Amino acid sequence: MMSLPESTNNIELRDTFLSLERPAVMGILNLTPDSFFDGGTFLEVEHAIARIGSMIADGAAIIDIGGESTRPGSDPVTTEVELNRVIPIVEKAVSQFKGTIFSVDTTKYEVAKIALEAGVHIVNDVSGLRKEPGFANLCGQYNAGYVLMHSIGDPKTMQNNPGYKNIITEIETFFINGISKLKEAGVKSIFLDPGFGFGKTLDHNLKLVKEMQSFLKFGYPVLAGASRKSMIGAILNDRAAEDRLAGTIALHYHCLMNGVRLLRVHDVKEAIDSIKIFGAVMSQ
Repeated sequence: MMSLPESTNNIELRDTFLSLERPAVMGILNLTPDSFFDGGTFLEVEHAIARIGSMIADGAAIIDIGGESTRPGSDPVTTEVELNRVIPIVEKAVSQFKGTIFSVDTTKYEVAKIALEAGVHIVNDVSGLRKEPGFANLCGQYNAGYVLMHSIGDPKTMQNNPGYKNIITEIETFFINGISKLKEAGVKSIFLDPGFGFGKTLDHNLKLVKEMQSFLKFGYPVLAGASRKSMIGAILNDRAAEDRLAGTIALHYHCLMNGVRLLRVHDVKEAIDSIKIFGAVMSQ
């Protein structure tokens, strides 16, 4: 079992700081009708704001808001549609929940820029600068954080027989290149996400879990986001997303043991419980 890696305890994100003295939780808010688990649940403003409040009460340090589904096979939406879904919620949430860190899950420059203008602290980009290289300068300009996530292809096609010669070294190279671009643009707060399920087979995903510590060498917090994903369903005999909570906790706990500092989840309370148990064990 690995001890927690040395890491900056307080990460500057615009006007606030994220404490990673212990692993933290990023709560997912999908403002989409077609997300694989909770699509259509939080489309109304009052439902979305109530959900944010609930996740904060349960212990989420970050709320990650997205308006375009990235599940395998999903179709893209226009910038206008994504803006209409995301920005009203962002504006209300940032105003109502002062002191909470907000992230926008997008690959579109205009969505990210308007969300940052509204007070969001992090851009979570599943394309890892491939679709919008301008995110580096944008985050540098706003002193915002950036989640550098590895993926290949796009959500529509990414699971069509993805292949690697060596997935760990290829993702390491991707991180090296991305970090260089972000640092050159003045981005100080970077999170590394190997991208479970984004152009990976089940074996690829399990390899990443087992060797997550490989990415600690870069000196940035590593994020794991496998919450209720199909990889868990595949292990559990095609279990439906609604019944993958225990599998999620088990898989994320292995990630914690291998140095992960941030869990991106649908189920905040249960993730916080697992982190408390992990912390108690590791303190001995």
